[in-house]
Amino acid sequence: MLGQFDLFPTEVLLRRIEPATNKWRFYHLSIEGGLFGDWCLVRRWGRIGTSGQLKLDWFTSAGQAHDALAILEQSKRKRGYRD
Repeated sequence: MLGQFDLFPTEVLLRRIEPATNKWRFYHLSIEGGLFGDWCLVRRWGRIGTSGQLKLDWFTSAGQAHDALAILEQSKRKRGYRD
């Protein structure tokens, strides 16, 4: 039986590759549960082949974390990032 949040992605990996302009970028989003019932949206981005940078955004509910993931994914896709 699927839970409510099993229908929404909890991990997204996007890439933006433009050899003509030397752009080789990645943007990784994932949602992880915390120890105290909170939820973390993990953002990692940088040049492909590097470990990149990391940012953690904490939320009190899984729904808020999923909403934030969807907004960030949409904005990155508008900027040319693809699966």
